[in-house]
Amino acid sequence: MSRPDVPAPVQVRLHGSPDTPVGLSVAQLRGLPAHQVEARFNCLSSGVQQHGFEGPRLWDVLRAAAPEVGLQGRKARLRFLLAVTGADGHCAVVSWAEIDPDFGGQQILLATSMDGVPLDTAGPQLVVPGDYCGARYISGITDVWVGPWPG
Repeated sequence: MSRPDVPAPVQVRLHGSPDTPVGLSVAQLRGLPAHQVEARFNCLSSGVQQHGFEGPRLWDVLRAAAPEVGLQGRKARLRFLLAVTGADGHCAVVSWAEIDPDFGGQQILLATSMDGVPLDTAGPQLVVPGDYCGARYISGITDVWVGPWPG
């Protein structure tokens, strides 16, 4: 029985190529290997921001969720995209090749804390350390869709 004064844990829903969607809480994400990054980016509404983030790499989250992506065929993996959506509806796309260690291997995170503050209530944040524009720094992530480009 849930209490009305205690918010339910935020869940990130991974779906698309995993036929059965997987829901992960911030606490479960925290159970994956954590990485720390210092990121500086330009936010359109707040100007230049600099924060310390900690959380699992998006690559590790996907591997733990066992997406239906044939990891043996390098060229076949290049068709896969990830659409990351926040609670406010903001969405950004990341290509599989950006995070795959055989290609870009970027340390893109689903951060579970920002500046040492846990994001359990707010939800995880997408952190793309190589981006100076803050548009892909999506907060309050609710969904990560994984799938091949239909073309």
